[in-house]
Amino acid sequence: MVAETRLDAGRLIMPLFVKEGIGNPEPIESMPGYYRYPADKAAEAMEEAYSLGIRAVLVFGIPGSKDKAGSEAYRRDGVVQRAVRLLKETYGSELVVATDVCLCQYTEHGHCGIVARREPCLGGGECWYVDNDKTIELLGRIALSHAEAGADMVAPSSMMDGMVQAIRKTLDSEGFTDTIIMSYAVKYASNFYGPFRDAAGSAPRFGDRRSYQMDPRNAREALKEARLDVEEGADILMVKPALPYLDIISIVKNAFPEYPLAAYSVSGEYAMIKAAAEK
Repeated sequence: MVAETRLDAGRLIMPLFVKEGIGNPEPIESMPGYYRYPADKAAEAMEEAYSLGIRAVLVFGIPGSKDKAGSEAYRRDGVVQRAVRLLKETYGSELVVATDVCLCQYTEHGHCGIVARREPCLGGGECWYVDNDKTIELLGRIALSHAEAGADMVAPSSMMDGMVQAIRKTLDSEGFTDTIIMSYAVKYASNFYGPFRDAAGSAPRFGDRRSYQMDPRNAREALKEARLDVEEGADILMVKPALPYLDIISIVKNAFPEYPLAAYSVSGEYAMIKAAAEK
C-alpha cells in the first residue's frame, strides 16, 4: 500500500510474433515458452495475457518472402496488417495494439534499412552502408500501413536519423494525427538480441548494426537521441535493452520527466531468466 514503485500487468506490453505461411503456432527454441503465430490466430495468442490483465501488445512480423527493399513490410495485406485488424476486431479499444516499424525482418540482407554500395570501395573498409533517407521514407510507408489496419501505436526501431519526423509527417498527412509514436529512442548494439533475431529471422547476413545502433559506452548520446526524438514528435521514449541499462533509464527519465518511458526487456534477458528458473 505504501510502495514507492508500482508494477502490475497493466503496465506491461506483450510481444507477439506473427509469421506468414504457417497454420499452427510454431515454438521458438531460443525463447522457451514462446511461439510464432499465424496472423489468423493473433487474437487467440493474446487470450491468456489478456486474462492476466495485460492490455497492450507489440506485433512483430515474419514475412513469407524477403527482398532488398523489404516490400512485404508495407503491403496493405501483410502479415502484421492482418494480425492488427483481427486484434482490433476482437478486442476493440480494450487492447492497445502497437506495431514494430522496421525493415530487418523483411530485407534479404537482414539490415534495418536500404543498403547501398559505397563508391569508391577502398581496400580494408566496408563497401556498404545503410541509406538513411531512403530508409526513413519506407518507415513512413510501413507506419501508415499499420495505422490504416487499426494500430493505436507505431514503434520505429531502426535508429535511423529523422525516422520519427518522417513517420509523424506521413501519418499526419493521411489523417492519423492520433496514432501514437513510441520511439526506440535509445537502442544499444547488443548481443542480448540474439534470440529475437532467431525468432524473427532478422540476423544481418553481413556486417553488423553498430553503425546505426548505439555504442554501449556512450551515455550522453542517449540524451541527444532522446531529445531529437522528442523534437521530432515522439509520444513515448524507449530504452533497449532494459536491465543492463538501468542507469540510462534513470538519466533519460530525469531529463524528460513529462514523457512516458518504456524499458524493453529483450529476448536475451528473457532467455537468461527462463534458464535460471529451470536451473
